[in-house]
Amino acid sequence: MYDRIESAGLKGRDFLSTQDWSVDELETLFSLAAQLKADRKAGLPTRILEDKTLYMIFFDSSTRTRNSFETGITQLGGHGIYLSPDRMQISHGENARDTANVLSRYGEAIAIRHCAFGEGNAYLSEVAAHASVPVLSMQCDVYHPCQILADYLTIREKFGDTSGLKLGVAWTSAPNYVRPISVPQSLILMMPRFGIDVTLAYPPEFKLLPEIEAQARLNAEQSGARFEITNRFEDAFEDADVVIPKSWGPLVHTRDHDEGIRLIEAYPSWRCDAAHMALGRDHMIYMHPLPADRGREVTDEVIDGPQSAVYDEAENRLHVQKALMALTM
Repeated sequence: MYDRIESAGLKGRDFLSTQDWSVDELETLFSLAAQLKADRKAGLPTRILEDKTLYMIFFDSSTRTRNSFETGITQLGGHGIYLSPDRMQISHGENARDTANVLSRYGEAIAIRHCAFGEGNAYLSEVAAHASVPVLSMQCDVYHPCQILADYLTIREKFGDTSGLKLGVAWTSAPNYVRPISVPQSLILMMPRFGIDVTLAYPPEFKLLPEIEAQARLNAEQSGARFEITNRFEDAFEDADVVIPKSWGPLVHTRDHDEGIRLIEAYPSWRCDAAHMALGRDHMIYMHPLPADRGREVTDEVIDGPQSAVYDEAENRLHVQKALMALTM
């Protein structure tokens, strides 16, 4: 498998959204991720990126993203350097072009997490336009592609063939802060491309970007899958094989923080509990990108119960990102 990495033709490719890669290219990534995962567990060496450097720029804090990327590049034989704008000249006004050009002269890839609504994706795209090395998204305001790679690998491990599965993506109430919309948007974009039927449930004020919802419909049409939007929470669970109940902010509806919190608090019943899990198929699994707001988004009974796959899902961030780095770097 490893001797075919360069022949895959993905070296130097940016990864800002799964939408930018073909299904065949994504399949190459998943196959490599599975091999890397198996070899790691077997104790076999996977030092594919010896002496290569990944620059990781974090505008936003992280647990799984930083640790999975930094651990992953280490296991591949390379080195990850953690950067934040307050410790870079970005804080003094250095533009994306200069940052991209300089880091491209030093290392082999640049990874960025920038979730500020209306800013993040634009910044990543500008860095990618000027960098001569691949730019990898660690999440922006529009997409969280690496999370969805891990989600799909987890679903494939649990079910094998994913064609015809039903995935419920449901908004949940977590009023402590306004979360990005990038996770649900990336879910509805990629999952239909692999034959998964997606039901997206949210209150009216929590719609996603219209161009993303339109692209999700087109992706479903092209693959023969179904994509539907509902304002009823239970629709995401009924007859589902997988559910991902996840909070996000009403950012398309309003940018006002206080108004956003008020709207989140207006739907306290949108919380995943055992009664909702009973609406799905007997084998239905619960997933969440974490951190989950326990007691608000989901009950402990569910997230700690036998249907929960959240830790498998979190682990798979490591393996899909190792495959991503190996293929692009």
